Amino acid sequence: MHQNLNASLHGIRGSFLDFIADPFYQVEQDCVRYLPDGLLILEDGYIKALGAYQELAAQYDKIPITAYPNRLILPGFVDTHIHYPQTEMIAAYGEQLLEWLNQYTFPTEAKFKDPSYARRIADCFLDELLKNGTTTALVFAAVFPESVDAFFEAADRRNLRMIAGKVMMDRNAPDYITDTAESSYEETKELIRKWHHKGRLLYAVTPRFAITSTEKQLKLAGQLLQEFPDVYLHTHLSENTKEVAFVAELFPQNQGYLDVYDQAGLVGERSVFAHGVQLTDAEFRRLSEAKAAIACCPTSNLFLGSGLFKFHQAKSPEHPVKVGLGTDIGAGTSFSLLQTANEAYKVAQLQGQSLSAFKSLYLATLGGAEALCLEDKIGNFEVGKEADLIVLDLQATPLMQLRNPHLPAQSLGQLAEAAFALTMMGDDRAIQATYIMGRLAYDRDGHRPV
Repeated sequence: MHQNLNASLHGIRGSFLDFIADPFYQVEQDCVRYLPDGLLILEDGYIKALGAYQELAAQYDKIPITAYPNRLILPGFVDTHIHYPQTEMIAAYGEQLLEWLNQYTFPTEAKFKDPSYARRIADCFLDELLKNGTTTALVFAAVFPESVDAFFEAADRRNLRMIAGKVMMDRNAPDYITDTAESSYEETKELIRKWHHKGRLLYAVTPRFAITSTEKQLKLAGQLLQEFPDVYLHTHLSENTKEVAFVAELFPQNQGYLDVYDQAGLVGERSVFAHGVQLTDAEFRRLSEAKAAIACCPTSNLFLGSGLFKFHQAKSPEHPVKVGLGTDIGAGTSFSLLQTANEAYKVAQLQGQSLSAFKSLYLATLGGAEALCLEDKIGNFEVGKEADLIVLDLQATPLMQLRNPHLPAQSLGQLAEAAFALTMMGDDRAIQATYIMGRLAYDRDGHRPV
């Protein structure tokens, strides 16, 4: 007996990998779901079924099926920290954090008062994300509301699951790029009403970091979180030693950097803090207690010389913290979460720790979704979730083909080996295709969406 079929029902055949639990806390093999020859059924942009091709094929023999032989299909990547206004200044030479902001970042972000410029960069930025297999991101805009409008308009046109917000900063930055505590509150409130839950879009209250916000501005940010309980808080935390020292000077009454945000009511389950390189054990414990998340940004931390993220402390059994990966463009050096995983592996190695391919790919998919409280919508191939997915070519270059000659992997051991080579050698060239809500949004070889 066949399904009641309609035009919106279609299938994708290939090798499927996703995660059903956190491999930092459970046996890795129990967290991995792998189908060497699988069939994913999509309906109206959502996942209707996933199973072995041989088991599902007869039931769905009347629907169109797109086959990707010798390709590995994953849920779309989730980037938990990135700045779209810094796209143009990626790879700006030779400074550490505070000097880098003044020399490169603030002058570049000043351009985003111009809506046409903001629209042009937003389009370039989102195209780059899709080309790299990133389907959801938590995004800093600039201080100007125009920059937020431009980003959300571009994301809405592409039907993307994106989170973004206007930067709030009322001190320690040039006048041409600051707001006031009151104006940031009013402008943010208006933007939340305009964009939060429009299509697949969500809003993040976004003070840049404690150095560029007065206590009053941080408290008003906390007030916004109370008024709109399901928006996000997105900011930076404990990235660089000079930054941490400066925060201590600015807020002598507080018990450390995280406490500055905590006293303003900014530390909660929907709070995402970028970096966390210099956190104390007490701060890790507080983040765990609050169910807040850290966006680990290894390419940025290495580029600016900020330090090494402590995966073993963040993911300790005693005080587990939600962690996602962030490219942190433009201090980050690649839009690719594969390249970000490459650097994360090295950061762990330098501290005598190991980061397996499965742990890295978990952080880039379900782990990122959990960090953003979106695991009910994205992150794996559970039935009912939004069908954002990517098709990976593990033989994208001659060297990768030499390294991964036998596809698809027939066991989890073979898959772990192939996936590790992918995270070390892969980049945008390994992204064959990106699907958004079941529709082809990017194809490396230029095939047109059906």
